[in-house]
Amino acid sequence: QLSDQKKRVESPLIRFRGVYLPPAPHPLNKTLVKGGKWKDVDSTQEKRRSFLHDFCKKYNSRKKLRTHLVHLVSRIYVEDRHKVLYCEVPKAGCSNWKRVLMVLNGLATSAHNISHDDVHYGKHLRKLDSYDLKGIYTRLNTYTKTIFVRDPMERLVSAFRDKFEHPNSYYHPVFGKAIIKKYRHNANEEALKTGSGVKFKEFIQYLLDPHRPVGMDIHWEQVSKLCYPCLINYDFIGKFETLEDDANYFLQLVGAPAELKFPKFKDRHSSDERTSAEVVRQYLKKLSKEERQLTYDFYYLDYLMFNYTSP
Repeated sequence: QLSDQKKRVESPLIRFRGVYLPPAPHPLNKTLVKGGKWKDVDSTQEKRRSFLHDFCKKYNSRKKLRTHLVHLVSRIYVEDRHKVLYCEVPKAGCSNWKRVLMVLNGLATSAHNISHDDVHYGKHLRKLDSYDLKGIYTRLNTYTKTIFVRDPMERLVSAFRDKFEHPNSYYHPVFGKAIIKKYRHNANEEALKTGSGVKFKEFIQYLLDPHRPVGMDIHWEQVSKLCYPCLINYDFIGKFETLEDDANYFLQLVGAPAELKFPKFKDRHSSDERTSAEVVRQYLKKLSKEERQLTYDFYYLDYLMFNYTSP
């Protein structure tokens, strides 16, 4: 059993072979934190940082970096005023985080006044890969780097509900049509034409297929491949499950204006029930035992890195 577990851990880590392990996390600068109410949040934060570093140290090797630096930082947003780097993990509070970055950057006065389209299509924020190599290295070494993650199954179900259970002019024709065509036997003409009505089981068949009819998407890509937590030394690890406390503590750490608080509102489909552990359970019931295991295996590295309990 231990041998099988070791194999499961090592196979996704092959892509990390031959990289420099990040140095031990440097202490967070807590001089700007006001009041004593953050003691528990800070304690949790230190445990998460230590856990991730120990995990990476255990499973990484100290050889030459083979992954191109620009690719490693392609999901990282830059906020120069408060020296913040934020790696975007979709379905883990990223829309509201981008709103906050826009306010920090002086592009808006309030996070509540920024529309979904402005957040995602306005191109107001720069990404780290848009800088030259010196600019990238300087920011990686001197800015406060943060990542916010979420239980992998919750994130997956949330992405499916958002993209396939609501009208969508991109995901239905691009992903939906390809998924229905390959995985639905006797699909009717309407479904093949529109790509609407993808079932969760069909979506999982696509996710697990090594010969997917259409490529991966950031909304269900593993965090290990979006943000490279074993290569980039993140200073702050937030979790969706404790989003508000983590985010507001982080804003204190970087000296954000006192009136700026992390928004509580749901970005889209606000009338829908939030994707919770119970909602996830209902979706997983639609899969076979083998499909559930393979889906867990797909996100195994994310479960390990961020110390999430297996469902």
